Amino acid sequence: MKIAIGNDHTAVEMKQAIQQYLTELGHEVVNYGTDSSERCDYPVYGEKVALAVASGEADLGVLICGTGVGISLAANKVKGIRACVCSEPYSARLSREHNNTNIIAFGARVVGVELAKMIVSEWLNAVYEGGRHQKRIDMIHAIEAKR
Repeated sequence: MKIAIGNDHTAVEMKQAIQQYLTELGHEVVNYGTDSSERCDYPVYGEKVALAVASGEADLGVLICGTGVGISLAANKVKGIRACVCSEPYSARLSREHNNTNIIAFGARVVGVELAKMIVSEWLNAVYEGGRHQKRIDMIHAIEAKR
């Protein structure tokens, strides 16, 4: 699977660890984030990863900033993106099973590397259930289409 990864200056080390983890799992990882600790703006990287996922250039995306919140908000502005901030594995799994999220986000200041790996693993291994959940995703897309 091809996974886009992006981060701001607060999450360089976390991104590198998750990038390595994903590669070890056999995924192709494309880095859209910064590799510098120099202050930068997370919306830039949220948008880059979201555009890669929305266009099909990448299958899924992983975003990391200080909390995961800001970068996911930016990503969710791109049509077709369903990004979710998760600080624990259970919500990550359910976000895929019920909401068919295509980007996961978390905070380098909120979770440690090992917990981040668990979050990513649960999310990647979850399978969208469809069925009753599709109606709600269709409703989200209808809201998006109005804008």
